[in-house]
Amino acid sequence: MNTYKIRIVLNADDVRKMTLEKRPQTLEELQQKVKEKCTITEDFHLMYEDPDFNNQLCNLENIEDLPQERATLKVIPLVTCCLQPVSFRNEDLESDDTDLVSLNSSSSSSRSEQWPEFFTIPKFPSDVEFRLHKVNMQYLKDGTPLDLPSDMKVAINAKLAEAIFKYDAYPSVDRFKSVAKALILKHPCLREPGSPDGCSGWVNSLTFKMSNYRQKLRKSGCFEVEVNSKNLLPINFLPNLPDGSTEEKLEEERKELIEEMKKRNPSDPVIKAKMNMTFPLQRQEIVNSATPVKEVQARWPALFTEKQVEFYRITTTNLESDFYQTLDRYTLQLIKYFKSKKGTSRDKLATIINDITKIRTLVLRGISVILGEDSSKFYLSCRRDISVGILLVTDDGPTTDEDLHLSPLSSSLIVEGDIILDDMKSLPQALLLLQALKNRLSF
Repeated sequence: MNTYKIRIVLNADDVRKMTLEKRPQTLEELQQKVKEKCTITEDFHLMYEDPDFNNQLCNLENIEDLPQERATLKVIPLVTCCLQPVSFRNEDLESDDTDLVSLNSSSSSSRSEQWPEFFTIPKFPSDVEFRLHKVNMQYLKDGTPLDLPSDMKVAINAKLAEAIFKYDAYPSVDRFKSVAKALILKHPCLREPGSPDGCSGWVNSLTFKMSNYRQKLRKSGCFEVEVNSKNLLPINFLPNLPDGSTEEKLEEERKELIEEMKKRNPSDPVIKAKMNMTFPLQRQEIVNSATPVKEVQARWPALFTEKQVEFYRITTTNLESDFYQTLDRYTLQLIKYFKSKKGTSRDKLATIINDITKIRTLVLRGISVILGEDSSKFYLSCRRDISVGILLVTDDGPTTDEDLHLSPLSSSLIVEGDIILDDMKSLPQALLLLQALKNRLSF
């Protein structure tokens, strides 16, 4: 029987092989097979190596494009940033709350997207696009590069700086390189003769242009680049107030939010909408005034609930996804090691292997060994006078520093000596939320 083999690239360190009885007939069938094989839970789309273009990656939009004998696919996660106010029914709200959806929370945020794996070059002004198209055709015929006029270079850099800022106000050199490479890939006539990679000059010019663009925004009153420096940006993201709003209006929303939190059963849609609306005010207080965590908790109690502890808007990074994906790389290796054991050791480990939370906890407890660190100094047990840490609640009985605590009764986060978030069920969850709060509160 003829089988169909697929090489699946999840990332640079995770490439898998899948063999099917026959070639998939639909994209939906193929995606389902990939999802089951790789245990993918989030949405994704597929790219494939196209033999017509020297195996360069192309979006797989039609199953007929899939090579007939075998294929190499790359999984591209679709990350959704939830910055829009939620839609909810009238009966969920009191009458004076119905204006919550009138303001788009994304208007208060200039950076709301995660840096893409493949940077999309924006469209340039019409005259620039026309000249590029003409010279690109000539370049493909005889390799003649464009003698770039200064006005054209200025227009290209200006548009690229604007596109870059949507993702990152202070991009690294690697990110500038990814943009420059995408530029010469789309417009090969812009390759630089004599440059090792064909785009070194573009990296330099983009660096300077981005600095000028930030200066321009700073003069126009953009809070984010006024308060931030390159080193502080991830935790100090400071958006402007929404259009048509004032600090006084947001302060009223904050007070209504506190009243909602006092209810026996607070409304999640109301809390989410009001937290989105007041996000700029939260950031101004945290960044500009360095308010103690206890005072922040008193003014913003909803911020200290699991549903509102978020990371994405501060760093444009999906912390939860990145954390568990990275952790599970070690988890899979550890499971393979456990399964290779024999005798009583394997029997003792059997219950742990079948519990993903326990296995993740075990990996975290053993991370010092993985990193070659002194385990006695990696996790420290404290009984009192702790400023920042995780409190594990266990069954009655004596404990030691070597106890793994794979199944604590609950976990709590301690910041500035006070418990600020409790009733978490595992160490991985507690570490994840501690990191999110650290970046949200800048402690």
